[in-house]
Amino acid sequence: MNSIRLRSLPHLLLALFLTFAGTQQAAAQDAGATTTVKKEGVVPGATDGANAATVTAAADGGASGGDAAAIAAGDALFKTNCAQCHAVNEVIVGPALAGITKRRTISWLIPWIKNSSKVVASGDEYAVAIYNKYNKQQMPSFALSDSEVTSILAWVTAEEGKAVATAGVTAGNAAAADGQAEAGGADAGAGKYVDILLIVLVVVLIVLVVTLVIIGNLMKDVLRGRKDLDGRDVEILEQRFDWGKMYRSPVLRGIVGVVFALVLLYEGVQTVMAVGLTQGYQPTQPIAFSHKLHAGEHQINCAYCHTSVYKSKSANIPSANICMNCHSQIKTESPEIKKIYRAIERKQPIQWVRIHNLPDLAYFNHSQHTQVAGLQCQTCHGPIQNMEVVYQYSALTMGWCINCHREMPVNAKDNKYYDNLVKLHDTKNAGAPFTVSSNGGTECSKCHY
Repeated sequence: MNSIRLRSLPHLLLALFLTFAGTQQAAAQDAGATTTVKKEGVVPGATDGANAATVTAAADGGASGGDAAAIAAGDALFKTNCAQCHAVNEVIVGPALAGITKRRTISWLIPWIKNSSKVVASGDEYAVAIYNKYNKQQMPSFALSDSEVTSILAWVTAEEGKAVATAGVTAGNAAAADGQAEAGGADAGAGKYVDILLIVLVVVLIVLVVTLVIIGNLMKDVLRGRKDLDGRDVEILEQRFDWGKMYRSPVLRGIVGVVFALVLLYEGVQTVMAVGLTQGYQPTQPIAFSHKLHAGEHQINCAYCHTSVYKSKSANIPSANICMNCHSQIKTESPEIKKIYRAIERKQPIQWVRIHNLPDLAYFNHSQHTQVAGLQCQTCHGPIQNMEVVYQYSALTMGWCINCHREMPVNAKDNKYYDNLVKLHDTKNAGAPFTVSSNGGTECSKCHY
C-alpha cells in the first residue's frame, strides 16, 4: 500500500461521518417543519364567525343602554369610586349591581349613591333592609353630579348585558373548545414523537462515531503487521498528536491570554456600571399584599390607595385606614389582615419597604408624568396588575429616562402653552415629532438642580 492511499483513509472516514450527520439533521428539520405547520393551523381561543357575531351583537346591545361616551365616563368613575366595594356580578362588600336599574328607579338611585346615610335615616324600607343585610356597613357619600351617577349606571347596565352575552358565547364555544383540545392533543403527540426521533438519532450518531474509531484502530493494527510499508507510511501510521507542543505554543498562549483579559475587562465594566442599579429588586414586605389580586382581579384603581399619584411630587404609600375601608368586613380572620389590625391598635405605621427609589441628586415629579403627560402606571412600573409581589420593573437609570424623553411625543393639541414652541420646533425640525426633549426634557437642569 502506498502513502497516498494511507493518507486518504482519515479523510474518507471523516467524509462518511459528515454525510451521515447531514442526512440525519435534514430528516430532523423536515420532521420539525411538518410539526410547525400543524401547530400554525391551530389558533388557541379561535371562534367561528357565528360566535364572533354574537359577541359583537352583545357589545352593541350593552352600548345601547346609553351614549358610548357616557358609558366610558361611567367606567372611569366606577373604578375610582365604586370598584373597592362593588362588582357587577359578584358580592364584595356591598351587593352585586347587576339589574340594579330594574330593582330601583333612577330617581331613587341618584340620592342613594350620593348620600346613602340620608336615605337610610329617612326610613326608606328598601334602604334600611340593604343597610341591615350588609352588616350595617355605611356606604360613603360621593360628591357626584346627577349626570355622573347616570353614567355609572349606564356602564353597569352595559356590563350586565356583556355578562349575559358572554354566557351564551361560552356555551356556543364548548364544541369548538373540544375540537381545539383534540387538535392540541394531536400536536402534543406529534411533538412527543419528534423528541423520541431526535433522541434515537443522537444515540445512532454516537454509536456511529464509536464504530468509526474502532474501525480506524483495527485498520492501524492491520497495517502495522504489513511488511511492505516504506518509511513514510510508517511515519504516518505511528504519528501522535502532541498536546505538549500545542500547550507550549506562544500563539495559543497569546490568544488565551487576550481572551481571558477581555473577559475580565467586560465583567469589571459590567460590575461598575451596575453600581446603584436595582432593577429586579423585590424585597419581602411586612404584609403580603397582592397587586395581582387588588389591581388585577378586582380592578381597584391605583389612585384609590395611592391618593396623591395625580397631584403630588410623590405617590404616597396608603395608610392603614384605607385598607380598613374594605377589610373591616372582608377576610377579617386572615393572618395578614390581622397585622393591619395590630398596627392600628398600637398606633404604629406599617413598615413597608420602599422599592422604587431615585437618588437625591435627581428631581422627579410624579404628577407631572401622570397628570400632565398622561402616562399610565405600567409605563414605568411594568405589568403591576399581574405582580403577586411588586418588584422594580424598569432600570430607572439616567439613560433610561433620557431615552424616554427623546422618544415620547408631547400631546400639544388644544394646549395654547405649546403653540409657539411647536411653531419654532416645526420651523427648525420639519417633519420631526415634538418630543419631550424638544421641550427641553434632556437639559441637565431639568432633573439636576
